[in-house]
Amino acid sequence: MRVEVLFPEIANLYGELGNIRYLEKSVPDIYVKETSVNEKPAFLDSNEESFDLVYMGTMSESSQLLVMEKLAPYREEITFSIENGQRILVTGNALEIFGNYISDDTGEKQQCLGIFDFHTERKMMKRFNSLYLGKYGDIDVAGYKSQFTHSFYDDSNLKPLFMTERGPGFNPEVKEEGIRYKNFMATYVIGPLFIINPPLMTAILKEAGIEAEPAFKDAAMDAYRSRIAEYSNPKTGFYY
Repeated sequence: MRVEVLFPEIANLYGELGNIRYLEKSVPDIYVKETSVNEKPAFLDSNEESFDLVYMGTMSESSQLLVMEKLAPYREEITFSIENGQRILVTGNALEIFGNYISDDTGEKQQCLGIFDFHTERKMMKRFNSLYLGKYGDIDVAGYKSQFTHSFYDDSNLKPLFMTERGPGFNPEVKEEGIRYKNFMATYVIGPLFIINPPLMTAILKEAGIEAEPAFKDAAMDAYRSRIAEYSNPKTGFYY
């Protein structure tokens, strides 16, 4: 398996490189390419072997601006790659980079890549923290959210990555959460996502034609089942 991690030096706000470290423990013969913010993404290089997964995690607001600046020259190449089936997973506020714009309390708009038809509204004086419980097909998914933003679908035909059972969706008014377009996957849910949800990791790997067992399977699955049970309990508070 070949994985590219985009901008790990700044896109690891909540320790989300844990997703990649767990992959390294779970998949034999894995190759991980870490691409710095001053490099062109390797998955866009025609001289590179293809990557089974490209990953980018959460970052600060200032880092978001830098990433958008670095990726803007490659917008058409990124769009072409997505249309041709490149498997990409972005978590947390990394997803906002692929939308139309981010607006703030003053009404100012920061233009984003505009690859997908949604927009983001930011309230820097109010952090939204919550647990999350949803579904990826028939797989239970648990996690957390910690953000100053909510996003809104401007195209009603955009498909979500997860369907929410408890907690907020893409915004508190909808049950749909994130984006799934071909093999592009984006979600606000953090965790790290793969460590908390081993069945989700194995399902995404299987879609890529890779069979693997989660590392530390017994302990990982015990923790997963315990968390799903806790989050399913109506007595469990979800907002904090």
